[in-house]
Amino acid sequence: MARILLVEDERAIRNVLRNILLTEDKAHVIAEAENGQEALDALAIGTFDLVLCDIKMPLKDGIEVLDYAVAHAPETPVVMISGHGDLDTAVSCLRKGAFDYIAKPPDLNRLVQTIRQALDRGRLVAENKTLRKKITSKYQMVGDSAALGEIRQMVDKVAPTDARVLITGPNGSGKEIVAHRIHESSARARMPLVEVNCAAIPSELIESELFGHTKGAFTSAIKDRKGKFELAHEGTLFLDEIGDMSLSAQAKVLRALQENTITPVGADKSIAVNVRVLAATNKDLEKEMAEGRFREDLYHRLSVIVIKVPGLDQRKEDIPALASHFGGLLSSESGFSAKKFTPAALQALQARSWSGNIRQLRNVVERLFILCGNTIEAEDIERYA
Repeated sequence: MARILLVEDERAIRNVLRNILLTEDKAHVIAEAENGQEALDALAIGTFDLVLCDIKMPLKDGIEVLDYAVAHAPETPVVMISGHGDLDTAVSCLRKGAFDYIAKPPDLNRLVQTIRQALDRGRLVAENKTLRKKITSKYQMVGDSAALGEIRQMVDKVAPTDARVLITGPNGSGKEIVAHRIHESSARARMPLVEVNCAAIPSELIESELFGHTKGAFTSAIKDRKGKFELAHEGTLFLDEIGDMSLSAQAKVLRALQENTITPVGADKSIAVNVRVLAATNKDLEKEMAEGRFREDLYHRLSVIVIKVPGLDQRKEDIPALASHFGGLLSSESGFSAKKFTPAALQALQARSWSGNIRQLRNVVERLFILCGNTIEAEDIERYA
């Protein structure tokens, strides 16, 4: 089912178009406008999944309707229909943002196909917008502590550049959130952010994972496969837990950073890549270098900018905001009913030690939402946290 605005000054043509739309799907909700002004009024107060719009009409013409829709409802596809069409008009409409242009009398098959494609595009745009909102809410930097304020300032300065960033801090402190914030605030935000957990990939597979492989390069390589560097082309590659990467893999990453090229396992030719690299670790890399477990030259390549993320025990003033944030996510994503923390409960949370940092706090909030009533008391913290 879709909400469709049908804009046409001739009643007979409106009826034909309405019948075509309802034949395609009887569940469509169709609003009609006899002229451009009525269309503008409808767009001002309602939302639509598709607009079918004539061009030559009284009061306001279809071009004015198109301009308004593009400016105020950019996710809504607009299909222009006109009996006075020519190539220049069609090109002008498409340049202004129309999804398509169809001349009268319309070819039935083309009209139906265009309607389907426009509605599919509109659904995809809406789904992507919803997904981006979910991703953005998942990776918010929540809190007003001085430590977090310094990180925000650093991110705002670094994000617009292509400088490599090394993010350090204990497990669960929010290093991944900082990486996402940098990517989303950068000029590469519309391109992919590809994440690699270096600690989770066996050392014998890390080269294939990062650089890809060709068919037959090893026993299980049954087809060509792109690596993470290539998948992140024009975007950002996030190397999480870089301190756990083997020395042999470190050498190959260093070469990729130096030459901006990669060579898939089993390949003869190199591939040029344009990737911004962010890295994170919970280890003391200076100690790792001193003990021969991390390459000093790779460290200096990665640490153009270093952002240190403190543990939650170093910014306990953020705990009330974080608890509220996680509660909101649980309510919206998992269907939990809204719950309220009493001031005493928040004080009890702040009084605890958080060795697991933000990740531990999120788990505790979820446990409290499952086991407690609508109001979470200090006693609940003592019992379940």
